[in-house]
Amino acid sequence: MKKIMFSLLGLALLALFVSVIVFLWKKDQAPPVVFQTISPEKMNIVNKTVATGSVVPRKEIELKPTVSGIVQELYVEPGDRVQVGDLIAKIRIIPDMVSLNNAESRVRRAQISLEDAQQAFDRQKGLFDQKVIPVADFLPFEVALKNAREELASAQDNLALVKEGATARSGQAANTIIRSTISGTVLDVPIEIGNSVIERNTFNDGTTVAVVADMGDMVFEGNVDETEVGKLSPGMNLRLSIGALENFDFDAKLEYISPKGTDVSGAIQFQIKASVVVPDTVFIRAGYSANADIVLDSRDSVLAISEGLLRFGEQDSVYVEVETEPQVFEKRLVQVGLSDGINIEVLGGIGPDDKLKGPPQEAEGQGGGPGGGMRRR
Repeated sequence: MKKIMFSLLGLALLALFVSVIVFLWKKDQAPPVVFQTISPEKMNIVNKTVATGSVVPRKEIELKPTVSGIVQELYVEPGDRVQVGDLIAKIRIIPDMVSLNNAESRVRRAQISLEDAQQAFDRQKGLFDQKVIPVADFLPFEVALKNAREELASAQDNLALVKEGATARSGQAANTIIRSTISGTVLDVPIEIGNSVIERNTFNDGTTVAVVADMGDMVFEGNVDETEVGKLSPGMNLRLSIGALENFDFDAKLEYISPKGTDVSGAIQFQIKASVVVPDTVFIRAGYSANADIVLDSRDSVLAISEGLLRFGEQDSVYVEVETEPQVFEKRLVQVGLSDGINIEVLGGIGPDDKLKGPPQEAEGQGGGPGGGMRRR
């Protein structure tokens, strides 16, 4: 009885051992690799480059005062529409004490000179009326009186300019009133009432009181890499997409390509400018970021394949693997043309009915494999 039990136990262990060996052997056997087959298709190939930048007004003017002082009045705020000559701000002059003292002293001296000239004129006028002196002797005193009057008027105007920025004879405070020099939209008013402002002159840019721009004439300003700039020329059409306006694309025409590049993070970039066609129903704010698609070359309805299907051999030869029998492939040289970075034009070597070796079947549905957009078989 014991021998039978030991025999059965031995057989059970042997069967378990064999089953484990068979299981491990089957597990180590890799399934045969089945490749997808992809046929060339007719499609449009567009080679384009993308320029990043922003949309800005062509005319953007900074309005600055011609006198230094304190902002007394502000007549606009950002977003207001203005016309040429509209009031922007009024400046109250804080006179320089040295200049004010000199101007007041000049007025007093002019008054003294006028009084002296008037007395001399009155004396000579009496003698002239009595025919004691001739006209030639009288005329210099008359001229001196006129000069003294003019000097007093000039001194008084100078004093008014120092104190108020305007003269009595001008009738308006031309220097203290800031007016718009263009018609457009007020983009920014970086000052407040009570702020000090500095006049613009040869040595100083002056304080910006307001920024006015013509929002009806917008341009795209962007940068293109040096590897692409040689393919551009003024007059090329651009397709503009603005991040803030997702449902709109805008047409633009290339106007300017910078003759000099700039180093941007180690890459040489060239500035471009393009006029933007803005529909009346769309409002574009200054400074919107935008991308411009520039078509460098295109082919319509040509035979094409995915670039991922290409293989490269010796002496820069290019080939694909064509199915001759189910899952049996042979190398075949091909001639290729324009590429858009994903698909490439086929000029010869294969036809639309050929089946090309694609990624393994197990890669299907995982994405990222070559041949995206082509029909699979």
